[in-house]
Amino acid sequence: AVLVAGVLGLALASFDTAAVGAVAPAPPDDVPRLQREGRYLVDQHGRLVIVHGLNFVWKRAPYVPPDSPEGFTAADAQWLHDHGFNGARLGVLWPGVNPDAPGVVDPTYFERWDRIVDLMADRGIWMQFDMHQDQWHETYGGEGVPDWAMKRPLPWSLGPAPKLPFPFNYWTPEVSQVYDDFWANKRNLLDHWVTYWTQVAEHYKDQPYSMGYDLINEPWVGKEYAGCLLGGCGQSYRRELQPAQDKALAGIRSVDPHNIVWYEPQQLSSGLLLPTHLKAVPGESNLGLSWHSYCSATFLQSFGLPLPLTGLCKSFANNRTRHALEQARRMNAVPMMSEWGATDDAAALQIDADKADSAAMSWLYWAYKRWDDPTTADSNQGIFTDDADLTSVKPAKLRQLVRTYPQATAGRDLAYKYDVRTGKFTMSYTADASIDAPTVVFVSPVTAPNGYDVVASAGTVTTDGSYVEIADAVGPVKVTITPRP
Repeated sequence: AVLVAGVLGLALASFDTAAVGAVAPAPPDDVPRLQREGRYLVDQHGRLVIVHGLNFVWKRAPYVPPDSPEGFTAADAQWLHDHGFNGARLGVLWPGVNPDAPGVVDPTYFERWDRIVDLMADRGIWMQFDMHQDQWHETYGGEGVPDWAMKRPLPWSLGPAPKLPFPFNYWTPEVSQVYDDFWANKRNLLDHWVTYWTQVAEHYKDQPYSMGYDLINEPWVGKEYAGCLLGGCGQSYRRELQPAQDKALAGIRSVDPHNIVWYEPQQLSSGLLLPTHLKAVPGESNLGLSWHSYCSATFLQSFGLPLPLTGLCKSFANNRTRHALEQARRMNAVPMMSEWGATDDAAALQIDADKADSAAMSWLYWAYKRWDDPTTADSNQGIFTDDADLTSVKPAKLRQLVRTYPQATAGRDLAYKYDVRTGKFTMSYTADASIDAPTVVFVSPVTAPNGYDVVASAGTVTTDGSYVEIADAVGPVKVTITPRP
């Protein structure tokens, strides 16, 4: 899932983040699910929700983590809760849903995922269902579409398939042609993809703790990709990316009117300073912008080029966050940084995480475990050294990712800051007395191993381990949480 970044991404400019504005409460909903209100996520109570989560994508058949220590078990779900991760991007892949023929569902695939979904929902973890793909299919060293959807185009099919290391097969004429054929609905593939999404939405439309559907991971525009490097390939959005995602949205809305549908911009925009051109959909108020951020300096490190350029990632993070907020505004969507990191570079992780905090931006780190990922250049992306051993967590990475933050805020005008060195956390918001649920803050046990003290200017404070609740607050509220020595 690591983006195609490049040296061009090292020429970076610094920008201030757009100001954090107000959010209106969402209407009550019996099913806990996240909805869009302005540029924010809100829950069924109307609380503003910040998501700190991880990616869970098993890229090899059967395209779902096994029920084993190296996969995902109840112990993993509890570990996520204990460390404050309240979000998950789940790779519910097309070849798992329709392995044998277009529109023919394998019910056992949903059953295997439902085991994991239920474990997460029981611990209050918000889930985004993701159609993950990289380089289209295993034929090209990736994954994403069923075998029946894979047909090598002429004249390239007369010779061997390209076998370049990930992600370089994207740039080959054959792979680009495959994507162009998909956008053009050759062999009805795009229609079959819409059917797949309709079936996924039918299955998960009433799922508790859903935050909706991520339509296609890092879409490749095809042979015109060079134009993306020049001006962001606006024509490709107009002719291909927007119509395809609009069509999938319509399919989902035919069965599910409630959950967020997340659009993604073209792939290169995640690693380069490029504009994106997604637009609002008339009559649709519950869209999301699923955007990725991979600074070129850390991308190059994954190829064994440890250049001392991590400091440049600060300007990159500023630019990409500012751009995501603006793109989300133009398309009437809520933004979420659904992939970032993929590195053991603690300094790079702090840059992205601090920037997200300053913008009240939700995020999903790539990735929870390595899971023998075929589209990665190194073993540095997961948070454990051994997928089967939850005690093998990487301490420097854990310190950056396990943060004190407001998981749910009963109000608006939210601003917060966390000092990863001292563990001190400050937060301010305007309480909304009409919201009948408390503000909830998770306190990092990494920087507060001996406990912590909470001072709130209003409301009643209660604590339960790493979780703080503030109830019955009125008006402006300031909160300070300080780890004990």
